[in-house]
Amino acid sequence: MTFVEAASAPLRKTGAIKLHGPEAFEGMRKAGRLVAEALDMLGDMVEPGVTTETLDKRALEFGLDHGALPACLNYRGYGHTICTSINHVVCHGIPNDKPLREGDIVNVDVTYILDGWHGDSSRMYAVGPIPRRAERLIEITHESLKRGVAAVKPGATTGDIGAAIQDFAEGERCSVVRDFCGHGIGRLFHDEPNILHYGRRGEGAPLKPGMLFTIEPMINLGRPHVKILGDGWTAVTRDRSLSAQFEHMVGVTEDGCEVFTYSPRGTEMPVFSQG
Repeated sequence: MTFVEAASAPLRKTGAIKLHGPEAFEGMRKAGRLVAEALDMLGDMVEPGVTTETLDKRALEFGLDHGALPACLNYRGYGHTICTSINHVVCHGIPNDKPLREGDIVNVDVTYILDGWHGDSSRMYAVGPIPRRAERLIEITHESLKRGVAAVKPGATTGDIGAAIQDFAEGERCSVVRDFCGHGIGRLFHDEPNILHYGRRGEGAPLKPGMLFTIEPMINLGRPHVKILGDGWTAVTRDRSLSAQFEHMVGVTEDGCEVFTYSPRGTEMPVFSQG
């Protein structure tokens, strides 16, 4: 595995893992906080009758109002600011004019570019009262992310992250999606290394101070298999079981990691209302 100082590396994906300095961490703090603030704001809007298209337009306005560009808009032909993945949609759900319904669960994924740095995060939201199985899935997925983040420290490996997530999720009789992974991030949207959400401890790339990447486990109530719909983006569970995802963006420090995308309000987990 090759490592390179980010300051001297070309601004493209080269196969090497970039190690960033204090300036990058400061840029990522600002970008990460803006995304977290956007997710707080969008969470206030999620309720029955609201369309994901409305959420998308508000996310675009919020980013532009704060001097940020939406990273997903026109990325590889994608036509929206955010991804909105509902119920059995695993990821990359496309916003549309269909209203959210009571009982739905929805993941909202936002990425902004602020002063050249990418902020990337996603959260789950409950649309009114939801079934207990959906609450449980959201709780398990959030705990899976927390355990993945807790595994990040110098001397550990990317396999330690995946193993921490897989061991917990499968121990709760859920499955881990294998078709998508976390990724390096910084001035590039997607960079090295890939962060698998399953694996074996001690395997994979070693973690070193200065690495920047996302951890974004997708957990299914049923089997892990997914398929891509005809739009070329939307990934759904093959067995139509519910799926959930949370995503944080982290930087490896000298003694652990810094999470750039915590909610300023402390409201990353939805409050489940009673029907």
